Amino acid sequence: MSADSKSLMQRLLEEQVIDALRGVYDPELPVNIYDLGLIYQLEVDAQHGKVHIDMTLTAPGCPVAQTFPGTVECAVKEVPGVNEVCVELVWDPPWSRERMTADARLLLDMF
Repeated sequence: MSADSKSLMQRLLEEQVIDALRGVYDPELPVNIYDLGLIYQLEVDAQHGKVHIDMTLTAPGCPVAQTFPGTVECAVKEVPGVNEVCVELVWDPPWSRERMTADARLLLDMF
């Protein structure tokens, strides 16, 4: 397999994973977790079908802190070509509104 086809395969899988993340919504806000800025790091290994995600929540005391990473893991595992998903909940740096995309801010009327 050429380097170009690996790169294409990598980009396609990353896009599919991001689409899956955009299908997961914050339980308290009508915005998906990707556009909300809750995904701090996304590592995709297309060759082995492995995905590693560092994510946070809008507040450390969020009632879904124990279960939400599993929800995210299940959504990403549905992506064809993904065999293994590791989701880690991180708190540093703390989430802030500045991490949201312009679309998320517009949806929440936060301009």
